[in-house]
Amino acid sequence: MEKPIFHVEEELKKLPHKPGVYIMHDEQDTILYVGKAVNLHNRVRSYFRKIEGRGPQIDRMVEQIARFEYIVTDSELEALVLENNLIKENRPKYNTMLKDDKTYPYIKVTVGEMYPRLLFSRTMKKDKARYFGPFTSAAALKDTIKLINRMYGLRSCHRVLPRDCGKERPCLNYHMGRCCAPCTGQVSEEEYRRRIGFALDFLSGNYAPVLRDLTDKMTAASEAMAYEEAIRYRDLIESVKKIAQKQKMSENVGEDKDILAVAMEKENADADAVVQTFFIRDGRLIGREHFYMTHVGGRTTAGILSDFVKQFYAGTPFIPREIMLPEELEDRAVLEEWLTMRRGGKVALRVPQKGRKEKLVELAGENAALILSKDRERLKREEGRTIGAVREIGSLLQLRNVSRMEAYDISNISGFANVGSMVVYEKGKPKRSDYRKFRIKSVAGPDDYACMREVLTRRFRHGVEEQRELEEKELGQEFGSFTKFPDLILMDGGRGQVNIALSVLEELGLRIPVAGMVKDDNHRTRGLYYHNEEIPIEHTSEGFKLITRIQDEAHRFAIEYHRSLRSKAQVSSSLDSIPGVGPARRKALMRSFSSIREVMEADVETLAAIPEIPLREAEAIYAYFHAETPEETEAEA
Repeated sequence: MEKPIFHVEEELKKLPHKPGVYIMHDEQDTILYVGKAVNLHNRVRSYFRKIEGRGPQIDRMVEQIARFEYIVTDSELEALVLENNLIKENRPKYNTMLKDDKTYPYIKVTVGEMYPRLLFSRTMKKDKARYFGPFTSAAALKDTIKLINRMYGLRSCHRVLPRDCGKERPCLNYHMGRCCAPCTGQVSEEEYRRRIGFALDFLSGNYAPVLRDLTDKMTAASEAMAYEEAIRYRDLIESVKKIAQKQKMSENVGEDKDILAVAMEKENADADAVVQTFFIRDGRLIGREHFYMTHVGGRTTAGILSDFVKQFYAGTPFIPREIMLPEELEDRAVLEEWLTMRRGGKVALRVPQKGRKEKLVELAGENAALILSKDRERLKREEGRTIGAVREIGSLLQLRNVSRMEAYDISNISGFANVGSMVVYEKGKPKRSDYRKFRIKSVAGPDDYACMREVLTRRFRHGVEEQRELEEKELGQEFGSFTKFPDLILMDGGRGQVNIALSVLEELGLRIPVAGMVKDDNHRTRGLYYHNEEIPIEHTSEGFKLITRIQDEAHRFAIEYHRSLRSKAQVSSSLDSIPGVGPARRKALMRSFSSIREVMEADVETLAAIPEIPLREAEAIYAYFHAETPEETEAEA
């Protein structure tokens, strides 16, 4: 069925004088741009009039518009929310986009529990817990949680207390002196709450009592000649001081605010901009982060900041009471209304004119300009290593629009534990969340071709089934890493591997380009096998370097999986011979120790600390690995 002809001039006359969202499409029906308007009639018509100074990027977009559609809303606020959702779902080419959708981590203190815990969280729910953050570094947050748990002996387990008190042995943390073990029932709720109170003081930035308490304990341990314990307290004091040092910049106590500023390239039509953000919580600077905004050519700094506010605060779980900006935003009123609705409390967008707040905005601007200047060359190099390298490969194979590439490899030792790996690269960067491992089920011996056939068949059949399910349910989104098919498949080998892949794709009715990564006699990549011929690649090119990285990554991922299976098999077989160790206890040992050597070297106490291993079985395991053989006894004699 042919698509109806779209007459732009006729459709422009039909536009209503109402608020809403407009969507621009090209000839392939790809969404080019999504925008909101207080008056759709005036806003959409303005794109099709010659306007001086609106920027070459907008002119290029208008040249590609084949049709537009619009959605009428009851208010500008509804239009803003809808625009945000459509931009996030479709990521149009010409919208100013936040480059990475980061979700910042928080520390969640479950004060609603009888024995609260400190948890790592990327969501902020309306529950009885207290949240601290956001933290710009997940690693720093985890270190902070670990430090506080160690200082106050707080639990980190998932046991439901007091229901589970006394039901199981305390875990290894108790035996190592890292937890006061409320699960034993020997720690009162009042004592545990006192410890949590210290932790909350620490997280609120009140470090003086913490340092005083740790110093007293260190002194007492030193006087008692418990020098190892004194060293442990000394190390904790140093860790606290490091964290305290990072929070020197302070404002009025109790204030939560974000400071925003922007720096942009003015000479480049396809320019990027940097938005610098300072996070101030309870009056203290707890972190700073910068973000890249793409396709900002021809935009004002106020327009870029408006787009940033909409995209960033649509995804972050915490919105402060105040957001400080270097200049007024045109849609400030509707943004404040939207932010207030999301926060559940008043939010103000302010432009400070004097004093410390103005200095902070200036400082954020200086940081943004410095980052933009410093990273400009690095970004160009990075783009050459990633997107530029992908373009080189696409040009070499005469393929257009290559973005997602998948590579496969097989690993085994003489046919033992055949495994396959699938690694995914998008725009020249590894997408590790889409990596997959395959344990070969149908091949017993060392037959790499048969193994590869099974891996590819399982991967693409699964993808076809998922796509069919989506179509039946009339869903537009993807689920799972198998739904999305690659633009190019890279096989670890030449003609044989490529032909296996092509035959699998043909059986499933799929048309995907397949190239083989050919190696020389020294096992180094030398070119690509494509359409029955070997295509050489310049060894100094970024495309060649990317192919080598992909091939090495597929190989590494397969070998690591194979190694983990071998290790588990070895531990399993050795533990099977120990009297009293059945499947449940064997699993507990495999979960607690990474290798059979660690089990062999463990003492009775460490073994008995595992909840599933009673003391008698721990002694039996220790005795099994430390029993003298007749040869050893004879040698000693």
